[in-house]
Amino acid sequence: MTALQERPAAVTLTTGAEDRVADLMAKAPPEAVGVKLSTPRRGCSGLAYSVDYVTEEAQFDEKIVTPGGVLYIDGASVLYLVGSTMDWVEDDFTAGFVFDNPNAKGACGCGESFMV
Repeated sequence: MTALQERPAAVTLTTGAEDRVADLMAKAPPEAVGVKLSTPRRGCSGLAYSVDYVTEEAQFDEKIVTPGGVLYIDGASVLYLVGSTMDWVEDDFTAGFVFDNPNAKGACGCGESFMV
C-alpha cells in the first residue's frame, strides 16, 4: 500500500505575505477565523484578487496555515491560482498584496484585474 503524500499548497506565501496575514489577524474582528483569497469577476480583464476576513471555513476552500494565521483560498478560485506566489509589498506610495500568477494570460493596464 502506498502512503498518501501531502500535496503542496496552491499558493506559496512569502515571508512578507505571512507577516501581513499575522498583522491582519492581530487586528481581526473576534469572529474571524482567517483571511480568504478569492478571485471575483471585476475589472477590465475579468478577474481580480480579493483578500477579506472570513468567519467560517467553507467546505471546498483550501486552508493554508501560516505562523500568524490561516489563509483560505476560495474553492472556486483555486484553479486560477495554482502555482502562484503571494507577497506583501510596501513602498513610499502604495502597499498591498502582489501576485506572481503563472496562470494569468494578461492583465489590464491599471493592474486591477487579470485574465486566465
